[in-house]
Amino acid sequence: MYYILYGILYLASLLPLPVLYLFGDGCYALVYYVIGYRRKVVLKNLAIAFPEKTEKERVRIAKDFFHIFIDTFIETIKMLSISEAGFNKRVEIDLTEVNAMATRGKNIQIYACHQMNWEFFNWAVIKNIRIPWIGIYMTLSNKALEKIFYNLRSKFGTILVPAQQFKSMMHNVFKSQYALGLGADQNPGHPAGGVWLNFFGQPAPFVTGPSRSAIKNNLGAFYIQTIKVKRGYYRFKVIPMFENGSELTQAEIIRLYRNLIEKTIQENPANYLWSHRRWKWEYQPEYRELWVDETPPPGIN
Repeated sequence: MYYILYGILYLASLLPLPVLYLFGDGCYALVYYVIGYRRKVVLKNLAIAFPEKTEKERVRIAKDFFHIFIDTFIETIKMLSISEAGFNKRVEIDLTEVNAMATRGKNIQIYACHQMNWEFFNWAVIKNIRIPWIGIYMTLSNKALEKIFYNLRSKFGTILVPAQQFKSMMHNVFKSQYALGLGADQNPGHPAGGVWLNFFGQPAPFVTGPSRSAIKNNLGAFYIQTIKVKRGYYRFKVIPMFENGSELTQAEIIRLYRNLIEKTIQENPANYLWSHRRWKWEYQPEYRELWVDETPPPGIN
């Protein structure tokens, strides 16, 4: 099955991107208008994040999101056959500050949020960073697709660690210097398993593992924002967060991360993964001790 699926996708990847984008435009019409894939979830998320915008404006953002979402899959297929030179001309990244911190002997966290194209992001980092680059990922249930994506993501040396095996593998993986990629804007598995703060004015839980690790191991950290220049072209903006995680509190780290995500989304609302339920959990009074925002939680004046 792997060879059949890979062969089909590889042959498709040989087509010029403009041709693939035409196919993607047709898929967009099917996904948005006919199937309506997670359209209600997207519009509900946008209503929470942008209550000041009109319904028409939010629908426009939703449509742009689905175009970008499908473009991401088109561009990922193209990565199966794209030349290294062809890829390099489509991305811009400057990891000078990251590499300088690494030279000072620091282990580093690189925070991002669920922007697109995340596959381009991975390749852009591994091709320019000077220390081992580790990516935590969720495995796919389809074994053929899992193998295709694993090979694609690790092509230039990214060390991939399945999230399900992180605890058992972490001691071996982190024996030497490293930079760890984190898309830590996902929901924790249980609402009481994270910390709570406002995200676009609405309470939401954030995972705690990255901030705990930064403090315990005195890690440095950067945030990388994805800027979609035009179709198929991206600039990755590197923003320093801190050099010594032990000098901050967990609340300070998570608030800093939250602020960077909000600014990122406000600058380009369509290039964020609105199809996942960021406000999946509802805040409850018993989470009061988990509240880390500077403003009081709901129900507290």
